[in-house]
Amino acid sequence: MSEATAAERSAATDGKPLVDVRGLTFGYAATPVVEDVNLRVDRGEYVGIVGPNGSGKSTLLRLILGLHEADAGSAELLGHPARAFSERERVGYVAQDVTEDEKRMPITVAEVVLMGRFPHAGFGRVTAADRDRARDALETVGIEHLADRKITALSGGQRQRAYIARALAGEAELLVLDEPTVGVDAESVDAFFDLLDGLVADGLTVLLVEHDIGAVIEHASRVVCLNREVYFDGDPAAFAESDALARAYGTNVQLEEGGIVT
Repeated sequence: MSEATAAERSAATDGKPLVDVRGLTFGYAATPVVEDVNLRVDRGEYVGIVGPNGSGKSTLLRLILGLHEADAGSAELLGHPARAFSERERVGYVAQDVTEDEKRMPITVAEVVLMGRFPHAGFGRVTAADRDRARDALETVGIEHLADRKITALSGGQRQRAYIARALAGEAELLVLDEPTVGVDAESVDAFFDLLDGLVADGLTVLLVEHDIGAVIEHASRVVCLNREVYFDGDPAAFAESDALARAYGTNVQLEEGGIVT
């Protein structure tokens, strides 16, 4: 894809939400997992979704990405019905953990990141410009020194950065992350959120599911608290002062420095 085409696609969604969820309901068998959820994410936002285990956060992301079909309501992604959305390179999705197949991939970090260029490669040929963009993406996330290392040899935090770099190389407009800091050491978590802050400052839109509520309040521009239904959607500081957390978690909880206490 040329830069002009990328700009044209971006312009096509200007003024429209990148994510537009209305009345979304989904369940496994007769058990609802998300119920009557409304969510709009506009270009340039940094939205953090929090909630207790089993609250439907990851399921909501999969519905937004069109990986599940809703029982009721609708989900649009970059102006298109999520289930029919085909321009997948415009959305970077970083799951909580890689699949077993990915864990066994005998390829290097540079090769993983270069995959982000495949949808843009004319006639299936990766050009020097594609390789330059992939190299720039590695530098942006701070792991250019790991380019020749096997993806299977990386730590959890390094691997998440590699997959973000793949999304950046593919010119993603929306970055969707599902609990990317699970199993990552505290120092790396701090650096990871600093990275996201920089990407948002550069214009990327981020939709993040995260268990670390304190980090979401500190870094995100907006918090959505979910437990099957939306309990709060708004300013992080207002969320910290509200009773939404206690209502969503169903217990007497409060936020203090270092996390949740009961």
